[in-house]
Amino acid sequence: MDKTYIKDRLKQYAQLMRLHRPIGIYLLLWPTLWALWMAAEGLPNVLVLIVFVLGVLLMRSAGCVINDYADRDFDPHVRRTRDRPIASGQVSPAEALKLFAGLVLAAFLLVLLMNSLTILLSLGAVALAALYPFMKRYTYLPQVVLGAAFAWAIPMAYAAQTGAVPKEAWLLYMITVVWTTAYDTMYGMVDREDDLKIGVKSTAILFGEADRLMIGILQTIVILGLFMLGTQLMMGAFYYMGVTVAAGLSFYQQYLIRRREPAACFQAFLNNHWLGLAVFLGIAADYLLRV
Repeated sequence: MDKTYIKDRLKQYAQLMRLHRPIGIYLLLWPTLWALWMAAEGLPNVLVLIVFVLGVLLMRSAGCVINDYADRDFDPHVRRTRDRPIASGQVSPAEALKLFAGLVLAAFLLVLLMNSLTILLSLGAVALAALYPFMKRYTYLPQVVLGAAFAWAIPMAYAAQTGAVPKEAWLLYMITVVWTTAYDTMYGMVDREDDLKIGVKSTAILFGEADRLMIGILQTIVILGLFMLGTQLMMGAFYYMGVTVAAGLSFYQQYLIRRREPAACFQAFLNNHWLGLAVFLGIAADYLLRV
C-alpha cells in the first residue's frame, strides 16, 4: 500500500478525531483531574492517572467520530462543519463506525486495569457518548446530555482511586454538568443561525434572547457549587483562589458574548479551558502545600 495513501488516511482519521483541535480534550480532562486529586487528597495513583488521561484522549476522540457520523446529513449545510472528513466525503460512514468501535475498545481495555466498580461505571460512559450526538434531533437540551457524558469520568475517577463514589463526587458531577451546559451553550451560539435553518436543536436556541442571562445563572451555580464543595472538603486558601479566578473568567466570558458575535462567542467557549485549569491548579496547590 502506498505510503502517501496511508499518511493521508491517518491525517483524515486524526481530523475526524479532532486531534488538531484539543480544546475538547482539555474540557474533558480538567474535571477528571479535579476528581482524581480530590479523591486521592493529593497526587493520585500513577496507574490510575495514566489510565484516565489516556481514557480522556480516546473517549473524546470517539465522541467526535460518532458525533460526525450522527451529523453526516447536517454538517454539509453548516459553514463551520462542511469540510469535516465525513461531510466532505474523505471518510465513509462505515469507516467512521469502525474507528469509533476501535477507540471505545481501546478505552475499555484500559479500564480493565481498574477495579470492578470502575469497569461497571465505564458502561455508562460508552452509553452517554453514543447517545449524545443524536439528542439534538429530539431535545433542546443536548448540552445537558453532553455534560452528563463529560462529567461521567468523575464517579469513575473516585471509584478507581478509592473503590467508592461518595456524595462529594456526585456534587462535583452536577457542577460539571452545569459548567458544560454553560460553555456548550456559548458554542451553540456560534452555529445558532445555521442550526435554525436545518432544524437542529440546542440550548442556545431554547434560551433565545435570554441566552446571556441563562448562561450567567449557570455560571453562578458552578461557582457557588465549587465554594460549597470546598467547604465540605475543608479546602484551603489556594483552592478558593482558584475558584475566584474561575469566577473572574466567567465574568470575562460574559463580556465576550455581550453582542452575541459568533467569533466572540467561540472565544468565550475556548476560554473555559483556562477556567478548568485555574480550578485544577487551586486544588493541586491546596493539597501540595498543606501543612
